[in-house]
Amino acid sequence: MAEDDDLARIAAEREVPLVVMHNRAEARYVNLVAEVLVDLERAIERALRVGIAWDRLIVDPGFGFGKTPAHNLALLRDLGALRLLGRPVLLGTSRKSTLGKILDLPPEERLEATLATTALGVAAGVDIVRVHDVRENVRVARVTDAVVRGGHPLETEDR
Repeated sequence: MAEDDDLARIAAEREVPLVVMHNRAEARYVNLVAEVLVDLERAIERALRVGIAWDRLIVDPGFGFGKTPAHNLALLRDLGALRLLGRPVLLGTSRKSTLGKILDLPPEERLEATLATTALGVAAGVDIVRVHDVRENVRVARVTDAVVRGGHPLETEDR
């Protein structure tokens, strides 16, 4: 959440969800995941102070914001740690430059890379993905969710 709390106050007044996204002016970390958690925890506390209801808060690790490509990959590896915050997690990796650097491809050719991060995110406990290619990502998310969380009706048919 930015230092300016106007948006959070409006969200509180209107009783709508608020996404608090991690970002730093400089990509400097001693312990990336721990620092992202602490920064997001502070953002949650600030949002609560201005009146956002706990159950309306969503956290976003800020893939690509204030992080190097190496930081982004490390964050993806430890994405499950964000569950410690007790809030739904949103992941926005769709077509990001880190994926382009891995594959040396332009944004419009990063579908498979995005799908991989969607699957990894869902497996790590992410609740929401922000994507460009909705149909493909919904399919990947549904299959991953069924395998990892057992949330598909097929799970009950074989019992």
